[in-house]
Amino acid sequence: MNTELQSFDPATGEEVGRVAVTPIAEIPNIVARAHAAQRAWGELTVEERRDAILPFGADLVAESERIGTILTREMGKPLPQGIGEAKYCGAGLGDTLNELTSALSAERLEDEKVLSHLVFDPFGVCAAITPWNFPLSMPHWALMPALMAGNAVVLKPSEKTPLVADEYVKLLKKHLPTDVVQIIHGDEAQGRALVGADVQLIAFTGSRAAGQNILAEAGKDLKRVILELGGKDPLIVLDDADLDAAAEFAVTNSFRNAGQVCVSTERIYVEEKVANRFEELVREKTAALKVGPGTEEGAQIGPMIDAGQRDHVLAQIDAAKSAGATVLAGGGASTGNFIQPTVLTGVTHDMAVMSEETFGPVVGIQRVSSDEEAITAANDSPYGLGASVFGGDLDRAERVARRLTAGMVGINKGCGGASGSPWVGARQSGYGYHSGREGHRQFAQVRVVSRMK
Repeated sequence: MNTELQSFDPATGEEVGRVAVTPIAEIPNIVARAHAAQRAWGELTVEERRDAILPFGADLVAESERIGTILTREMGKPLPQGIGEAKYCGAGLGDTLNELTSALSAERLEDEKVLSHLVFDPFGVCAAITPWNFPLSMPHWALMPALMAGNAVVLKPSEKTPLVADEYVKLLKKHLPTDVVQIIHGDEAQGRALVGADVQLIAFTGSRAAGQNILAEAGKDLKRVILELGGKDPLIVLDDADLDAAAEFAVTNSFRNAGQVCVSTERIYVEEKVANRFEELVREKTAALKVGPGTEEGAQIGPMIDAGQRDHVLAQIDAAKSAGATVLAGGGASTGNFIQPTVLTGVTHDMAVMSEETFGPVVGIQRVSSDEEAITAANDSPYGLGASVFGGDLDRAERVARRLTAGMVGINKGCGGASGSPWVGARQSGYGYHSGREGHRQFAQVRVVSRMK
């Protein structure tokens, strides 16, 4: 049994560092300590918890260059994005905590006879299991609402990016009572043990398969779960769209973070009338991207997280080519874990690249003859996280958007909503949701306390 977890730079293969693997036998004790610490933490007011956490934001901003560099070396994304992820979480913490304070404060309801208060109490201990693609943001968006609701948290970050999560927790723990936040390290075995431990809430972001396993295990004790799962996001380009803007979005959203984003555009449906011009614009913009290590100046596209993910992506590209797809741009491996940003045309839903999650720098473009055909094709998926529609007639574009079975749909933009909007998936892309007023409240037990007037 390995007692240390090694972290490797996916761009170079060099070891970045090591952390100790948490023995599975220790996890029940860790959770028991979390329960003991949670009692006093949960008795604080939401304002007191906010005031305790708030200084963490300034610490994270001050350490953003150091921590962001660790992030880039562990995960591979360009260094400005790694540092930016740390700065974003820290600089926005005050607004985040204020939004959480408002969402989790008691709400008064009354009629002629009864006065009620909706109060938002802690569940107890939250197990947060987070992925490697945004190894600061994902823990951040799980821990902040869980803590503000009065829960203690045990975090199990991805075994592929343990170092940056460890640094995050070290900074945060300076501002919290002992054992209110703890971190465990390991692989799926540690994750399963944490899910099976005496936790009351499980907040997970990751693959659909892992989410299904967590939901099945949690169902034995009816534990609360919040699952953000995979996606296969479509983009529809209508025949009256601004093609340059649509192509710019397609390339940016398909290839940022080397396509390792849950809401990456992986499927494009473009109407025949404008397909030739749109495809040429996408080809030109893709060819201009610079691929290289995240620490290399000017690099826009980093590597796959590891060889396993690289091989998965290349297998989809090769299978699509064998089935008749045409490579418009890219089309194969560079060196090591790098893959050229790849655009495929002549694709169909019989190909895995158009039906299964890729999570890499690949997008397929399929031509359609009408709005109706585009909607049908976009909805032909078990996933439903995000989607986008580009069109000149906004009423028409919105009619198309409203018929898409996705939790979030952007018109002439990405799928993210205005400040205060939830992050929500439909179908098999989500179970529960987070962010926004109602999303924050899913980290708390809603209780109705009533009395006669």
